[in-house]
Amino acid sequence: MDKKKILIIDDEPTILLVSRRRLEANNYEVITASSGKEGIEKAFTFKPDLILLDLVMPEFDGFEVCRRLKASKETKEIPIIIFTASSGEEDFSQKAAELGTVGYLEKPFESDDLLSIIEKNIFWREKNGKRTDSHRG
Repeated sequence: MDKKKILIIDDEPTILLVSRRRLEANNYEVITASSGKEGIEKAFTFKPDLILLDLVMPEFDGFEVCRRLKASKETKEIPIIIFTASSGEEDFSQKAAELGTVGYLEKPFESDDLLSIIEKNIFWREKNGKRTDSHRG
């Protein structure tokens, strides 16, 4: 069975490193991008099975990245999970859901929570095809 590809888009090197190690240890192929622009390019190039997307980044924020990916026929079906530090000032989860994300994690998060939401969404997609419901992580 082929390894599932996960694209992590985040401008925090520590988050990229820790998330990559955890996912690779669980038999995922991991691609990373440290800006929204780079993330969009890699999504089109590598066609990942799932994208983990930070909201606050240089060039394009996570909402803009999500809008662009969901607007393209090539990438619109890729599940996107938002993961970001919640400031408590804004309800990012509602806006993310409106853009078509399948879940979110608040930083800091536990590795088991990360794996759980990824596995749930990849399993659901394999079993049912494209994900059209709004089950949240």
